[in-house]
Amino acid sequence: MRRDIFQAIADPTRRAIIGLIALQAMTPNALAEHFDTSRQAVSKHIKILTECELIKQEQKGREIYYRLELEKMKEIDIWLEQFRKMWETRFNQLDEVLSIMKEQKQ
Repeated sequence: MRRDIFQAIADPTRRAIIGLIALQAMTPNALAEHFDTSRQAVSKHIKILTECELIKQEQKGREIYYRLELEKMKEIDIWLEQFRKMWETRFNQLDEVLSIMKEQKQ
């Protein structure tokens, strides 16, 4: 079952996992060391992230390493872009209002 990418980032543990492997590929054991939960719980989070295609696994010898799929992260960025434009417009409007108020004070 393919999960929605926003399901994956909704959980703080999964966001933390994404943050960790954004810096470097990591094994499940290395990831689990960063959390106060069981290795099985971390594995479930990894499974969800894998199903969403946010992370990929690579076999290196006997170890499995997980790495971030930056291309998939673009889906999130594209969705956020619409809000970014809205925020920029509002900040520009606020800046104009503040400039007018400053001029009126002088």
